[in-house]
This record gives sequence, structure tokens and C-alpha cells, in this order.
Amino acid sequence: MTNYRQLADKEIATLTVYGCSAENWKNVNVVEDFSPNYFSNVHFSGEIYLGKYDKVFELPGGVKKHSGIFNCHLHNCKISDDVFIDKIHNYIANYEIEAGAYLENIHLIVTEGSSTFGNGVRLATMIESGGREVSIYDNLSAPIAYMMVFYRHNKALIEQLDKAVLNYSNQQRSTFGKIGKDVRIINCGSIKNVRIGDFSVLDTVATLENGTICSNESAPVILGSGVQCNDFIIQSGTLITDAAMVTRSFVGQGCIIGKQFSAIDSLFFANCQGLHGEAVSIFGGPYTVTHHKSTLMLTALYSFMNAGSGSNFSNHMYKLGPVHQGITERGVKTSSNSYIMWPAKIGAFTTVLGTHKGNPDISDLPFSYLIENNGESHLLPGINLHSAGTIRDVQKWPKRDLRKGNGKLDPICFDFLSPYTINKALSGITILKELLSKIEEGNQSIWFQNCKIKRSAIRKGIELYEMAVDLFIGNSISNRITDSSEQPGKGDWVDMVGLIAPKQEIENLTQKIVSEKMNVEAIQNELLSIFDNYAEFSWNFADYLIQNRTEKEFKDLSSSEIKELTEKAQKANSTFNDLILRDAKKEFNTVSRTGFGIDGDENDKNADFEATRGTFDEHPFVKEIINNK
Repeated sequence: MTNYRQLADKEIATLTVYGCSAENWKNVNVVEDFSPNYFSNVHFSGEIYLGKYDKVFELPGGVKKHSGIFNCHLHNCKISDDVFIDKIHNYIANYEIEAGAYLENIHLIVTEGSSTFGNGVRLATMIESGGREVSIYDNLSAPIAYMMVFYRHNKALIEQLDKAVLNYSNQQRSTFGKIGKDVRIINCGSIKNVRIGDFSVLDTVATLENGTICSNESAPVILGSGVQCNDFIIQSGTLITDAAMVTRSFVGQGCIIGKQFSAIDSLFFANCQGLHGEAVSIFGGPYTVTHHKSTLMLTALYSFMNAGSGSNFSNHMYKLGPVHQGITERGVKTSSNSYIMWPAKIGAFTTVLGTHKGNPDISDLPFSYLIENNGESHLLPGINLHSAGTIRDVQKWPKRDLRKGNGKLDPICFDFLSPYTINKALSGITILKELLSKIEEGNQSIWFQNCKIKRSAIRKGIELYEMAVDLFIGNSISNRITDSSEQPGKGDWVDMVGLIAPKQEIENLTQKIVSEKMNVEAIQNELLSIFDNYAEFSWNFADYLIQNRTEKEFKDLSSSEIKELTEKAQKANSTFNDLILRDAKKEFNTVSRTGFGIDGDENDKNADFEATRGTFDEHPFVKEIINNK
């Protein structure tokens, strides 16, 4: 604990000579080896605590500035050692500033009244008019938010979650703001009721009000030019710049928000990116990405999602207000100028092209193409399973995890074929077989959920879904773990925007949250425990599938039966990889070479293409697929 003393008369005299003044010098407290040499034009009011200032800051371009306090008004502040403060145009009030912070040319820094610094702010997520509110806090994770938003039917659970967040928020309540160690705040506007974590960089930020910046040394937060944030939480390792506007929103770890992007009442979890466009009342699960000016993301759940330019998700078909919502499950992509009218539910890893106003629910037909043809929605079930683009996305997500250090809040399973998607594929097989039996003789298509599906597409979808199931079983056998005495995972599964888990495990947790009145930290630990056991749960699900096929548990299978399953999986894997390679090869065909060799002949075109794009056989993605065959 730091010991403070009052200023000596000689120190007061020196400070006065340097243009400093005080409402009451007796309220200015200093450390024992305090020196007044690096102060100028400072007015002190309220209770002040000062450290010693020996550090020299080295700035870009070779400029050096000695720590100290200059040209400002401090009110009720505690300033730790080796801090530089200069040109605060109004004042700094009710703030603790930790060692090594650098503050220069700032309009105002103030904590007014009692603040929770953004903790407990309620967002109108998914539905603009309310009904799925989520209370944000500085350690919020995607699956906890998922329960808050989508389990509204469980009133006891929602009450306990709200109470737990309220209790946590009240623990953060203070009349003092905080600026952490080695923070840089330069050329900024007004900062009001904001808690700023260690190593944050704020450069030419416009306004910040009522929020927390969860920065640390291994994952600093950077806020740049013209940024405006109100009622917010910003998690570690995140970059927000270029006049982005964040209002009543949570921005998770490793996110990038910029290029005038606007977000209101929205959640963005790990590794989301929002550039140019607009988000209103969205639940952005991990890796939700939009990079285009004309893209509007509205009132929906997104996860591992890539929105094409001009994509529009509309809830404007309302009579009682903006009450419609959309669900896009993991891995959905939209093409340029695509349009979906909510309500709708789009299945995992589905690609959407064109305009769709029929409110489809195709969640049990994953890995599909939803395309527009002459104003109608046409569905190609399962076709996205062998898309090279889909597989490339799956491979790149773990490599593009921008979260750094320990304490990753969002538990993320990256598996392409997981118990969740395989359950969906099994439902798809049942649906498609039923549709096939209903197609009248002579008809080549049938309608399902306002989508037209061709007979040939149904047969192909069944074939692809069955291939996916075989692949999953084969992968599970090759990675199998020791049989567990317990067998969780054999039933339905849920994807809580990253956390893929047995539904029964989540239901058990929701009951425990209510009965034990769990706090937010305990809930997070339980979710991380479920995540840690994913491999075991997944194997139990695979064993369940094997039992359905063989009427035996895996441990009771003969070697010949195991060999039969393995050979079937190997055949599926070979077919799968061949389909992926065939799709990838389209990027090297004659059409793809258009525009190459601009001033030459056919030989120049091919040489230019190969010099620029390489060859099919040498492409890293192709080589990786071949190695996995």
C-alpha cells in the first residue's frame, strides 16, 4: 500500500512558481519522494494523490517527453507513478490513473455520479421493440448470452441470469473511473464514465460514454479516429476505428469494427468483423463478418457468417412493429445483393443467392444452396458439403483466431461435421425421403417450406447427407477415446454460437443455475467444463449412431464389423475429397483465365495465369486436401 504525505511548504512554493494552484493545498497528497519539478499550469481541487515522475516517453519520430502533469485541472484524482498528462482542455474528475499512462490533448475525462461502466446495460437484441433483452457485462460469453436471448420460455432461468448480471454489475459500481497501466489517450474528445483497461490505445476518439474497455498487455484494445461508443463493453484484443459508431452493444475478443460501421443494440462475439455496413439488434456469434457499405444486418442470429455486398436482412413485413427475427445457423454465406425477409431460419453452412420472401424454415436441411430462379426460391440440399469454399472457410477459422493470451471467453468448437450438424443431416435424410415419396408421377419438383426442390436434387441431397454421416462415424472411430461409464451426448445437440453441446447437458445446467442461484462466474466455468468434454460427448454420439446401424455398442463390435465401418468411411472420405478437388479445379479452368495475358497469345495467357495464381497441383489448399485422402 502506497504511503502518502501532505506537500511541504517549499514544494507548494515551487508548484506555485510553475503556475500551479489548488482549491486547498492540504488536500494534495504525495508519495514520500515526490518532486514538483515536472508540473506546470495545473489546478488541483478535491482530494488529489500524486506519485513520482521519472520516466521519459519516447514517441514516434524520435520525440521524447518527460513524465509529469501539465496544463490541466485535476479534481478528485489519484495519479500513479510515471504518468504524462498535458493539455486537458476541460478537466479530469474522479479518476484513478495507473502507472505509465500517457494522456495528451483531450477535451474531458470525468466520472459523474455512481457508474457501473456499461455493466448491466440492456440491449434489445434480435427484436428491436424488445422481448429478447440481454444484459451485458465485461466477462459475457456467447453461450451465456445465448441462454439470455433464446431461453425466454424458461422464466426462472431468465430471472436468475438477470439477477446474476445485476449482482455482478453492482460489484463494479463506483464513483471513480479508472485508466489502466501504460494506457495511451491522445487527441481525444469527451470520455465520461468509462473504465479503460491496461495498455489500451485511444487515438483521436470522438466520444466514449458509459462503458468498459477490457484491455491487457497481451491483447490491447485500440480505438481510433472518430470512434463514438455509448453504453458499451469492448473486450480484449479488439480494434475499433475509422468513425465507427457503437451504441448499446457488446464487442467481444479479437473483433474488428471500422470504416464508419454502425452498431446498435447488438452483440459481437469472438473474431467478428464489421466494416462499412450497419447492424441493428443482431446476435453476432463468433466469426460473423460483413465488409461492405450496402450490407444491412438486422434482427437475427448469425454465427460463422459471411454477408456479401448489398445483403439485406429485412424485418419490414410487420403490422405490429418490428417484431420479426431471423436465424442463420453456423456457416451461412450470402451472395452480393441477396435478400431474406424475416422471419426465416436458414440451415447450417447454407449459401444464399438472390431474393427470398417466402419465410423458409430450412434448418433441417443444412449444407444447402438457396437460390432464386424467376422469383422462386429453389433449394439444393446438401450441395454445399462438397464446396471448396466451404471447406476453405472451415480451415481458415482456427487460423484467424485473433484472441491472445489466456482467458478466452467464448468456447468455440470448429468441427465441420459435429454431432449438431450430423443430427441435422439425419433429419434432412428423413425429410427428403418423405418428400421423394410424395412427388407425383410426372412431376420433377416439390415445394417444401416455400422452397422448390427438384427430384434429382432430393436424391443427391440424400446421397450427400449419408456420406456426411459415414464421414463423421469414420472420423470418430479414428479419434475414439476410452469408453465412458456415463453416456451423455447420445441425444439431441445444440450449437450455442460456438459451443456445440448435448442438449441434455445444457438443460441440466439451466436447472442448476436456477436451483443453486449461480453467479455469472460459476455459470461460465460450467460452460467451459462442458466444452472441455466435447470430445467425449462427441464420441458417445458416434457410438449412438453405430448402435443404430449395427444394434451393438462399438465396444461389442467384432474386428470385421469395425473394418466394415472403417472401409465405408474411407470410401466416403475418398468421394468427399474428390468432390472438393473437382470443385476447386473450377478455379483453374478456361473461364478463370479470362483477363490474363492481356497483350499476348494463348501461351502468354496461361503463363501469366500460372505466374499469378500458380498451378492446381501446387495450390496449398489442394495439397492439404490430397494429403487428407
